[in-house]
Amino acid sequence: MLSGNTAVVTGASRGIGRAIALELASRGALVIINYNGSASRAEEVKAEIETNGGRAELFRCDVSDSGQCEAFIADVIEKHKKIDILVNNAGITRDGLLMKMTEEDFDRVLDVNLKGTFHTIRFVSRQMLRQKSGRIINMSSVVGIMGNAGQANYAASKAGVIGLTKAAARELASRGITVNAIAPGFIETEMTAVLSDRVKEATAAQIPMGTFGKPEDIAKTVAFLASEDARYITGQVIQVDGGMGI
Repeated sequence: MLSGNTAVVTGASRGIGRAIALELASRGALVIINYNGSASRAEEVKAEIETNGGRAELFRCDVSDSGQCEAFIADVIEKHKKIDILVNNAGITRDGLLMKMTEEDFDRVLDVNLKGTFHTIRFVSRQMLRQKSGRIINMSSVVGIMGNAGQANYAASKAGVIGLTKAAARELASRGITVNAIAPGFIETEMTAVLSDRVKEATAAQIPMGTFGKPEDIAKTVAFLASEDARYITGQVIQVDGGMGI
């Protein structure tokens, strides 16, 4: 159980982030729901958590903006005195073939997916170092391991998250802080819902388990890494992909 823990989940208003927020709250954590954009969906996640007897708060922040991120983390620490769990889930795509990809699309994906992860780790780790404890869980992707045509920017950002995870794990381990990454495969979210049936069938055929995963599969892995059961695991990349990356 995670009772007494304060957990920050970025990009928590939908998809995998929503599932993570619900899972951590169900295990007793106070969940800080980070979002960027319309508040309505984040408010729905908060309401669902509270309906189920959990606790949650909303914080709007664009994690790619260093100033916003620093203020966001400072506000959480001022109010709750600590952050025990950080889940870097916020991410975007701007897909396109490499030869046609704009510099703007390349930069924006790296700014959110990779630099946003750097920002939150940078500011949260200061508090965790004082606490001499903490769990940091970063969302990579099977694409960051295998690559994928039409996603050079996304693959680069998620591969970068793996390198950042390993470097941070080495820096923070001596203070009782673990840093790990999860590399989801194809998961049933809004992002994959827009794919045609033909593409879905072709993709599923490449997965040894023959089907897409669910957001809850990722959320339960996050909950494990956030728990005391994972106290001796750091610097690792756990692929939750149905065997796709074998």
